Amino acid sequence: MVSDTVQPKVFTEPQSMREFSREQRKLGRRIALVPTMGYLHQGHLSLIKAARDLAEVVIVSVYVNPTQFAQHEDFGVYPRDEEGDMQKLTSLGVNAVFAPVRLYASGMPEPKGAHETFIQVEQLQQPLCGQSRPHFFRGVATIVAKLFNITEPDLAVFGRKDYQQLLVLQRMARDLNFAVEVVGMPIMREDDGLAMSSRNALLSSENRQKALSISQSLQAERRIVSPKELQDAVASRISAAGGRVDYVEVVDASDLKEVEDATKQPTLIAVAAFFGSVRLIDNIEIK
Repeated sequence: MVSDTVQPKVFTEPQSMREFSREQRKLGRRIALVPTMGYLHQGHLSLIKAARDLAEVVIVSVYVNPTQFAQHEDFGVYPRDEEGDMQKLTSLGVNAVFAPVRLYASGMPEPKGAHETFIQVEQLQQPLCGQSRPHFFRGVATIVAKLFNITEPDLAVFGRKDYQQLLVLQRMARDLNFAVEVVGMPIMREDDGLAMSSRNALLSSENRQKALSISQSLQAERRIVSPKELQDAVASRISAAGGRVDYVEVVDASDLKEVEDATKQPTLIAVAAFFGSVRLIDNIEIK
């Protein structure tokens, strides 16, 4: 267990971050990585606490990854709070923070050109968020692979709110023989049921209230057996509340493929919807 009084070491360059990790490994310490894009909320903090229970050294990365945003998306307004993040990380006894300025060569002034290597998990990245954000998992898989190579952890902790992301990264780690265990932790929710997300800060008070329809619809309709009827019922509730549905899908929780009966296997009901310009995702697992 990591002491609450540990002051995090802050690294901005890959080489110094890697050297720290290798020093810890020489001492026989187990290392956990918690990748984040900052603007930390209680959901992130729960992942860090879980990492502390699983490893002796906890590294938190803070980097808003540009390659998982399309040009029309919210990279420029994605919430940031560097000072607040550091206070939270210090209070939790995080050992190290990796906060690079950039992790992709731009071609200027690098003489060998811009970054051009990307990772795709070809099947798992296609459904759900992959339909409306085809660029997204290419960017996620690439940045996480880079973070694995830089921090060299024994395990990495992710939240199950981003369920498809979790499966994509577990598959990537397996297929590319990363010596990293990818661990998924439960969704953290606000008291009123809204799934915790940094993007919640971008919601107006009116749209935040409307966004409760996502978790409410998942709970209310989860017992419907027919996937089509379940999809329609959830989408109808969200639309009636003023949301714009991106997708509602009922899929096999292991491979995200469509199912004919929501009760015959572990099933995932996954939702993405817009409230104003803010896109939120949520899900619920049916065992």
